[in-house]
Amino acid sequence: MNTCKITLKPKEEIRIQQGHPWVFSNEIDRIEGPIKSGELAYVYSSKQVFLGKGFLNTSSKIFVRLLSHSEEEIIDDHFFETIIRRSNQSRLDLGYQNSYRVVFGEADGIPGFIVDKYGDYLSIQILSLGIDMRKQMFIDILIKVFNPKGIYERSDVSVRKKEGLDLFKGVIYGEVPDKIRIKENDLWMDVDIINGQKTGSFLDQQDNHNAIKSYVKNKKVLDCFSHIGGFGLHAAYHGASRVTCLDISDVAVENIKHNAKINHLENVNAEKKDVFEALRDYQKNNETFDVIVLDPPAFAKKADDLKKAYQGYKDINLQALKIINQDGYLISCSCSHYMTPALFMDMLLDASTDAKRITQMVEFRIQGKDHPALFGSDESLYLKCVTLRIK
Repeated sequence: MNTCKITLKPKEEIRIQQGHPWVFSNEIDRIEGPIKSGELAYVYSSKQVFLGKGFLNTSSKIFVRLLSHSEEEIIDDHFFETIIRRSNQSRLDLGYQNSYRVVFGEADGIPGFIVDKYGDYLSIQILSLGIDMRKQMFIDILIKVFNPKGIYERSDVSVRKKEGLDLFKGVIYGEVPDKIRIKENDLWMDVDIINGQKTGSFLDQQDNHNAIKSYVKNKKVLDCFSHIGGFGLHAAYHGASRVTCLDISDVAVENIKHNAKINHLENVNAEKKDVFEALRDYQKNNETFDVIVLDPPAFAKKADDLKKAYQGYKDINLQALKIINQDGYLISCSCSHYMTPALFMDMLLDASTDAKRITQMVEFRIQGKDHPALFGSDESLYLKCVTLRIK
């Protein structure tokens, strides 16, 4: 036979039929035909029911990343262009205009491929061998669809090593400036897609940043792990009386001050502080707040980190709860998919109990609508943003 045919062990097809796009090497019963990393493999159940086809990689535990569930569909540049155009149109239909995630990897049908739009520029991330081998094809498609001024690649994440790929970052088309000014909701933000977090900024929190509007009018707000000030600057814009932003990074603090200035927000104070220490210092000094935002980095980047991460999340939430005024709000986030929604809420209850505060959950949010979660793929639902009212 001219194609690689993979037959799974009995019952291993269930997860794939539910929508998960990965085939793990330990699920495979037998392989027939040529095995060539980066090329297509056809996947069948133990009863020879066709499940899908995608690029295989013998160097990865994820042996096949499925692209299509049609046996006859041709996987070529037109196939990928169609997905990218449809994905982009779905964002436009939702109201996104200036800056948003265009392609969210597995959730949008191109596993291992991220495309973010920052104004007139694109930032991409390639996390799989099959996509990396076709990089120029994807660049050509993106130029055709978006006509960007520049494309920057942020494939500088360690997960690439699991695919047998080297880390890479750099301009791959046009020119990309050190800072790009984007419109985030009603605010202007200067972002660094070359050295900033993720592909440049936390686009997945844009909707949540704006949702703070309901809680901050005439309130004293503390924004912890502020990055470039997404929550804090939106709080100030929406009428907070005073906003304090904390981050341990000198660069982050300067970025917050800069972004506050370009939006003419004068009630924002940015300080370089360790959040864990700062929350305890506020307690010692009897300083309280009406609203506290906790948006820490992922404490659990792998399953083995979960127990330690739970304690880290509990600690910052516990300390924050102790310094929130009655009828105030805690907005608490986690961006680790290992910290499931159920486990995250268990942690919040645990922290509330230990802080001796009765709390109400008034809102539960996830990542923005430009980061859709694929049913059947737990990894694509990773961000939780919970608002508690302090009774």
